[in-house]
Amino acid sequence: MESAQVDAYLRRLGVEHPAWPTVDVLRELHLCHLRTVPFENLSIPLGEEIVLEEERLLAKVVGARRGGFCYELNGAFGALLAALGYDVALLAARVYGDEEQLGIPYDHLALRVRTVDGGDWLADVGFGAHSHLPLAFGDRGEQEDPAGTFRIVEAGPDAAGVRGGHDTVEAADLDVIRDGKPQYRLEVRPRVLGDFVAGAWWHSTSPVSHFTRSLVCSRVTEDGGRITLSGRRLTVTSAEGARETRELGTDEEVLGAYRERFGIELDRVPVLRPAG
Repeated sequence: MESAQVDAYLRRLGVEHPAWPTVDVLRELHLCHLRTVPFENLSIPLGEEIVLEEERLLAKVVGARRGGFCYELNGAFGALLAALGYDVALLAARVYGDEEQLGIPYDHLALRVRTVDGGDWLADVGFGAHSHLPLAFGDRGEQEDPAGTFRIVEAGPDAAGVRGGHDTVEAADLDVIRDGKPQYRLEVRPRVLGDFVAGAWWHSTSPVSHFTRSLVCSRVTEDGGRITLSGRRLTVTSAEGARETRELGTDEEVLGAYRERFGIELDRVPVLRPAG
């Protein structure tokens, strides 16, 4: 990233250029990203091409002031962190679904971030409702976060009876757990952005992908709650869990909600394509 791109990204997040890549700065950037850059899959119904290249991600997230799903959000955020001096590794994960079944390979992209003041951190601004702050990568105990109680634990054998990491602790797969429920299984081997192209293609084209079957645009609110627009349904959830939902009747209301609540300017309302 060029310095002008870094400055533009930081302006998007509403933060000053940090002096050092410390953990406190990482926490601020992480939370501001979740509050400012929505988790959204609108490119899929709008027919926009999703390209996992740094320049294209920055053009979308910073230039067009849009959001994206995990590959885009964590891909762009990882590029910003690296430009600020953090040691960043892209990690592949498989998301736990119904009955705790694991999803496809390269199902999710998360970040391992190393700071100058010590420690590795799991940063993830692309998983929808997840931790508001980075999680201590090497901590195997409970970690309290505004979004719940998290744990990162060594994973057991998968459905094939295989344990990741070839039975060495240092290379073992890790399960990320929120409030007692596993969220995703993380591989610790560093990857490059191009490794996730097949996963992004599957999620944006498969008729059984969650992202081709539903519309979502969501971000963390200033009070620690969440606001989500799913199709025409606008849901505001407080930090305490109280939920208010209303249906938006007209296209003008929907476009206004994208603009006023998420900072996204659209010229038409995204509509799901018929399956098949």
